[in-house]
Amino acid sequence: MNRSTRREDFLPVSRKDMEERGWDELDFLVVSGDAYVDHPSFGHAIIARVLEREGYRVGILAQPEYHSPEAFLALGRPRLGVLVSAGNLDSMLNTFTAAKKRRHTDSYSPGNRSGLRPERATIAYCNRIRQAMGNIPIVIGGIEASLRRFAHYDYWDDAVRRSILVDSGADLLVFGMGELQVVEIARQLALGIHPRDIRDVAGSCWLASERDEVWTECLELPSLESVLSSKEAFAEAFRLFYLEQDPVRGKTLLQAHGSRWVVQNPPARPLTISELDAVYDLPYARTFHPDYEPEGGVPAIQEVQFSLVSHRGCFGACSFCAITSHQGRIIQSRSKESLLKEATLLARMPNFKGYIHDVGGPTANFRHPSCADQVERGTCRGRDCLGSSPCPKLDTDHSEYLDLLRAIRGLPGIKKVFVRSGIRYDYLLEGGAEPFLSELCEHHVSGQLKVAPEHVSQKVTDLMGKSGKDAYLEFVEAYGRANRKLGKEQYLVPYFMSSHPGAGLREAIELAEFLRDTGTHPEQVQDFIPTPGTLSTCMYYTGIHPLTGEKVYVAKTAHEKRLQRALLQYRDPKNADLVREALLRAGRPDLVGLGPRCLVRPAGVHPGGAAGKRVFGRKGGEGNDNRKKK
Repeated sequence: MNRSTRREDFLPVSRKDMEERGWDELDFLVVSGDAYVDHPSFGHAIIARVLEREGYRVGILAQPEYHSPEAFLALGRPRLGVLVSAGNLDSMLNTFTAAKKRRHTDSYSPGNRSGLRPERATIAYCNRIRQAMGNIPIVIGGIEASLRRFAHYDYWDDAVRRSILVDSGADLLVFGMGELQVVEIARQLALGIHPRDIRDVAGSCWLASERDEVWTECLELPSLESVLSSKEAFAEAFRLFYLEQDPVRGKTLLQAHGSRWVVQNPPARPLTISELDAVYDLPYARTFHPDYEPEGGVPAIQEVQFSLVSHRGCFGACSFCAITSHQGRIIQSRSKESLLKEATLLARMPNFKGYIHDVGGPTANFRHPSCADQVERGTCRGRDCLGSSPCPKLDTDHSEYLDLLRAIRGLPGIKKVFVRSGIRYDYLLEGGAEPFLSELCEHHVSGQLKVAPEHVSQKVTDLMGKSGKDAYLEFVEAYGRANRKLGKEQYLVPYFMSSHPGAGLREAIELAEFLRDTGTHPEQVQDFIPTPGTLSTCMYYTGIHPLTGEKVYVAKTAHEKRLQRALLQYRDPKNADLVREALLRAGRPDLVGLGPRCLVRPAGVHPGGAAGKRVFGRKGGEGNDNRKKK
């Protein structure tokens, strides 16, 4: 907690706070599934501060007691409406693991406690608000609402669910980051316009009673009833939805849900540099609310409190990522001046130790649109900017990002500036790794750099929208050369994913052999989690690539997922039985034995011998042992 932060630096969270400001009622109540952290890395803080800037009286109701309608009246009934978000994560992902086991911690809650938000928080909160406040205008937003705006597959139910706009009973749904939409919706509500008549806001969804209520040019998705009964129809609905997520060329979309229609207006336009600067220049307290001090605060602030968000959006086209459907593919950047101003502010905070933890966004080295034409004509329909095969028009210039990093690390009081949000090494290689990589290794890496090849099977990386094995090995060599020139011993920490669509046991074995040959020992492996709204989730549910129509193999049983994960960590003795089973199932008994290329010993053989040796790769980085990094 920043010792200079006072309660009055935060927005009201109680009647007492309102009274101290001389308020008898709020204009808007913001309800969040996260604890109240007044920092621009938290969606509820941004939206509340933006509305405050527009002159509205705004209060925060964070993690209300969701069993009781009365809990939602703690700050009274607001004059204009209630804005509801499940928080920075989908509430089901926040609550359950890939194995559908309940998580025991929640970094977005005070004291890291789990259980302070309900499952399907957006729906639960809206139901209680209706019980407590009747016909109050309700607007839902945040990542949970954004990615569940049409009929969608839910991994935890293993079923297709209706649009969250229908299930929540809200009046409007805001998708994307939301600042422009919320300000316009607030303006219309303040004019006395009924929420169900607010139908012209880009980046919002609404419900129509009749098909002919939609006057603009539109595309009709297969209906809820169709996608419930046909996986082919589900894949087609996703294809149409996915290809129109562009603010310039995107069309209005609609999907029948029984007798009603969910209508999605085209996405909101990107914020200009000055508009994004203004969002980050608002008077955030930059820490958790003092009410949480007795529980030790909110853990999620620790990584972001001294980090700088330099931009939004991502043109990387990773199939398993929700950014395309939420922040979009067009990069929205802050100015150098804005970032230097914020860095100076951080350096003056009493608990600042001299280290900026990150300067980045969804992908750190994406600081500008992927090509010069994008802002005017939008992204190319059906074509990736980067993905597994970079576009020839891709702008790979890193000079502005380098200049920014140099300027920040030159500020008084700043000892070190790290880059931790991850870089796309294939994008870096397209433009030539030097001088960016040399400067990154010299000034912005602390012993290890995280990268995400995810897999090495070309079949799998193509489905993931990722570059293949060759690009990763090229980067490993370049990273090693850069560190040798600097006389530094720094490592790469590669992240790999098991059980992504397209990955069977043969592909998992291919990855395991790659790990063997390069001496890479992943301490953690991420199981693919089918989160709503992603291309990979559509493939997982349907077994179809929606953009090509090709059939895709999907590992769905819990046991096969365990086998794939065990192969990626074949060195762990606890996995020996699973690894042997996987290898025999896949017809690879040659990898069971005592030879240097074997992955596991025969059952009952003592751990001595050649199979226990470590095999390291060539000098320069690809043969690193992650255990050295402790």
